[in-house]
Amino acid sequence: MTIHKEGYKSIGVAALLFGFINIVSFNFLSATMPWVAVVIFIITLGLFLFLISFFRIPNRQLTINNDQIICPADGKVVVIEEITDTEYFNDKRIQVSIFMSPANVHVNRNPMSGVVKYSKYHKGKYLVAWHPKSSTENERHSVVLENAKGTILVKQIAGALAKRICNYLTVGENVKQCEEMGFIKFGSRVDVLLPVGTTVNVQLQQAVQGGVTVLASFTSNMPPSSKGV
Repeated sequence: MTIHKEGYKSIGVAALLFGFINIVSFNFLSATMPWVAVVIFIITLGLFLFLISFFRIPNRQLTINNDQIICPADGKVVVIEEITDTEYFNDKRIQVSIFMSPANVHVNRNPMSGVVKYSKYHKGKYLVAWHPKSSTENERHSVVLENAKGTILVKQIAGALAKRICNYLTVGENVKQCEEMGFIKFGSRVDVLLPVGTTVNVQLQQAVQGGVTVLASFTSNMPPSSKGV
């Protein structure tokens, strides 16, 4: 396991606060109320370790397959439905949404290899990530990836706590499946908009792993209009 680069500053600040709080606590409380100092130490240590775990990158055997779309994030599948996309495609798409709790790994990965055709940041609200309107009203960053198999849109969506979305992709860039796409801090959601006719390989409420779980599969009988724009 390694620590993601987005966590270096946060962990550094947290370490200073952890040290300061406990130095003050033991200096002023250890003689008269030692149990209070111990409780403060345990609570702050737990919070510090949780923060470190939030920025973890676990060692995994990533799934690479050009015929498949891999989950871009860890979490739970909360939406599988057909919607009409009005941001990029302006047609019907299959939306699969993954809710990421603060306990999940928050690295986001490219669901497939391809060319970045679109990349746009949207300011917005901070509704809870499972709210139906979070896909269109929350702060988010949308990316469109295209290859010979098809075209998909991936939305990194901020939640009630997540107020910083990091995205590393630029338009025209060639990216590889399962490489890092970005990072969202503290609880969030990722939507994937698939061509109609794509076979969805996950189920509602299923726990998935980013870069590992197969989200969907391209099929040879998909209509040409579903394979790209």
